Amino acid sequence: MDGDYQGPQALGAMGAHIAGDRRRLRNLHPAQRRHYCPKGSLTRDCPAERPLVTCTARHEEYCSMPQVDPDLFDRGQFQAELALKASPIAAFKKAIRRARDVLDERFRSGRDIRRLIEDRAWFVDNILQKAWDQFEWSEDADIALLAVGGYGRGELHPYSDIDLLILLDSDDHEVFREPIERFLTLLWDIGLEVGQSVRSVNECAEEGRADLTVITNLMESRTIAGPEHLRQRMLEVTSTEHMWPSKEFFLAKHAEQKKRHHKYNDTEYNLEPNVKGSPGGLRDIQTILWVARRQYGTLNLHALAGEGFLLGSENALLASSQEFLWKVRYALHMLAGRSEDRLLFDYQVRIAGLLGYEDNDAKLAIERFMQKYYRVVMSIAELSDLIIQHFEEVILSDDSGTAQPINSRFQLHDGYIEATHPHVFKRTPFAMIEIFVLMAQHPEIKGVRADTIRLLREHRHLINDEFRNDIRNTSLFIELFKCEIGIHRNLRRMNRYGILGLYLPEFGHIVGQMQHDLFHIYTVDAHTLNLIKHLRKLQYTEVSEKFPLASKIMGRLPKPELIYLAGLYHDIGKGRGGDHSELGAIDAQAFGTRHHLPAWDTRLIVWLVSNHLVMSTTAQRKDLSDPQVIHDFAQFVGDEVHLDYLYVLTVADINATNPTLWNSWRASLLRQLYTETKRALRRGLENPVDREEQIRRTQTAALDILVRNGTDPDDVEQLWSALGDDYFLRHTAGDVAWHSDAILQQPADGGPLVLIKETTQREFEGGTQIFIYAPDQHDFFAVTVAAMDQLNLNIHDARIITSSSKFTLDTYIVLDHEGGSIGNNPERIQDIREGLTEALRNPDDYPTIIKRRVPRQLKHFAFAPQVTIHNDAQRPVTVLELLAPDRPGLLARIGKIFLEFDLSLQNAKIATLGERVEDVFFITDANNHPLSDPQLCRQLQDAIVKQLSVNSEQGSDLRISI
Repeated sequence: MDGDYQGPQALGAMGAHIAGDRRRLRNLHPAQRRHYCPKGSLTRDCPAERPLVTCTARHEEYCSMPQVDPDLFDRGQFQAELALKASPIAAFKKAIRRARDVLDERFRSGRDIRRLIEDRAWFVDNILQKAWDQFEWSEDADIALLAVGGYGRGELHPYSDIDLLILLDSDDHEVFREPIERFLTLLWDIGLEVGQSVRSVNECAEEGRADLTVITNLMESRTIAGPEHLRQRMLEVTSTEHMWPSKEFFLAKHAEQKKRHHKYNDTEYNLEPNVKGSPGGLRDIQTILWVARRQYGTLNLHALAGEGFLLGSENALLASSQEFLWKVRYALHMLAGRSEDRLLFDYQVRIAGLLGYEDNDAKLAIERFMQKYYRVVMSIAELSDLIIQHFEEVILSDDSGTAQPINSRFQLHDGYIEATHPHVFKRTPFAMIEIFVLMAQHPEIKGVRADTIRLLREHRHLINDEFRNDIRNTSLFIELFKCEIGIHRNLRRMNRYGILGLYLPEFGHIVGQMQHDLFHIYTVDAHTLNLIKHLRKLQYTEVSEKFPLASKIMGRLPKPELIYLAGLYHDIGKGRGGDHSELGAIDAQAFGTRHHLPAWDTRLIVWLVSNHLVMSTTAQRKDLSDPQVIHDFAQFVGDEVHLDYLYVLTVADINATNPTLWNSWRASLLRQLYTETKRALRRGLENPVDREEQIRRTQTAALDILVRNGTDPDDVEQLWSALGDDYFLRHTAGDVAWHSDAILQQPADGGPLVLIKETTQREFEGGTQIFIYAPDQHDFFAVTVAAMDQLNLNIHDARIITSSSKFTLDTYIVLDHEGGSIGNNPERIQDIREGLTEALRNPDDYPTIIKRRVPRQLKHFAFAPQVTIHNDAQRPVTVLELLAPDRPGLLARIGKIFLEFDLSLQNAKIATLGERVEDVFFITDANNHPLSDPQLCRQLQDAIVKQLSVNSEQGSDLRISI
């Protein structure tokens, strides 16, 4: 069952029996059960010790279990302790505690993991036999105790469920009801976590026929106590002759596997993978063995190799991979103190240490451990694909179709591509690249036949420097990127079959390479292939609706293969230490040379790899309302072609890094940067926009809107005379008119004015703009951001203006916690307006620091805050850049510090990337001058670090340039 323990009830295969099932034992809830108390015949000496069940042909896979291990369980000593005590419970508990300590110590000392989990199963066998012997069962009683499921395989991890079947000959359970109930109560009292069912042989057949999980559990069974003939009868009535023939069983198990993989996003590379259920996990190996047992009657890898379905090397790889995952699972259980198969952040660092991984100059111990984990599960997934494909061909195919030739090297067989003879890859090694190009050119091909996958595995060692420089291979590889469809699918196949990392060794280095943060939720290779997938999807109608600009640009790129190649190399330099963009650019240059790309193509790919982060950094950290920022970026990209490629790569990169990073405001910022840069390029870099000209244009357009709506121009001029130039630079003419009209209509004593609207009508873009006009007060920013935090609003941009008449005009761009704008939701808008108004009217009653629990995942990524302070070269402000762990109420804490230091906030750019924030604040002193005192900057930095550090003793990085 391997599910959560549900108490000492008589359970079916997957849980407690439903009420009304008269054939089952019920009413054994812990509150209702009787405490075990031995009496009468149960206090007598136990009968002669029963030996463990003798191995038969059916049991041969479990014969490695020990027969005697007195350090783990001394039968004589245990028997003596039973005889001395009035109740056996204490003796059982003592034995269980001792065994757990012994096994855990053996694990820490490096004992063979296969032996460890078999030793634990052997120990439980003994305990269950002793518990069974505490009760009166007649010698000819037709009742037996069976181990099923994982325990039936002879595999037990520290807190795995102990799955039991109490098997009866008769459908009438009443004759054994009392001893069974007392036996199960004893198991509960001594602390064994068991999952149990009570069935007759006939009921096993009935339920096995109806439930795939039941038949799977019954296939893996051993007799612990009682007559073996009952199990043999059960196996007979549940055999393929009576139910679940191998074809039906395979189809059901394959569908079950696909459903399970989908649950884990069809990737081996989840940040917190499930060691058992994720793709490439232990369950995939078990699925292979279940299908093999149903088809061939064998249940171990060695026997599969004997049947010719596994090569010796494949058997060894699967066995070693299984043992690695067993070690991880054992450590998980031991550290969690419970059954736990999720490799949570809580345990990853400690497991890395338990398994002997250490930090080095390039990688943390946890990154080295997780790379090993990901490579292991990838190997399992590769072999699982091969074997499942082989099963499908053997079990499902009627082999009636004739092969259709594709060329002299490949043919189509039942929809799958296969080599025409076993020496194809030896005689023509370039076919190891060609096969993937053919599948991209012929999308009707379902996949690769098992024998051909095996041939690829057997011959991939031929991929050496000579192979990599062969013009046939380099030409074929570039041809793949020119295919209209199938690029991502076949690159993924190349990666799965180990071809891509051998052909591009620099790619091989990033396979399974994780980064220990919440920003990058995939390994580097998985992220890279996801990026290429996203680029391809931009051409789909359903995706183009969400990314209209990127889709439009993607469709007009002169050489789309170049964006795919840039995507392939953009992160390839990670995991080596140093700047990955620079390292990747060097690799991209070598790639272009080796593949004989035109010089312009290579230069573009290298430029994109080297600068793939620049556009997102500019959009998220610079003030896009500043004409100088736009001019500098336009000068950087140089022309519209480079701008187009960089924009599309940036959109795909963000979405492939972490889907939660892409939100409507980030989309709007990138569109704004792209549009303004394109306008600057078309105007000519020699004709930059003048600040004064932009202010005049904004004022003229805004005044025209206001006059057309009946506003007195003199009132407008009087209002605007108190506003500085920055206000008109940072807002559009439409926003200026909207603000001005509302302010002029606001009664003199009307309190804070709060306006709310969407920034754009484009679906999937923009955010919600909140404009606040009120008399300035010292704690205005701190109170406002604290109130927004309580209203569950995420601030992404803040523009703070103080007029000469001592009024503040603050504009915030906010999103909800799901990354979307507020939208047309009158009730929500009213709640926000009332909440902000109340907070600003009564700031003394409003808490500026909101205390909430830090989410579990964030706790494992604490690092010292980093603060950079420097004065802006073009504007009279000081720039404070903050990199810190995310935590509830962070902006409110920053606002409180600004208040304490008597600082004015002019502008803020807010970005949350996984577990960290990367915020930029533009500040001045109380007189609206940049900061000039290094000592004051040091004090400001110390205050921020102390406030934001999880541990105030942590060091921090500070750079001050005044």
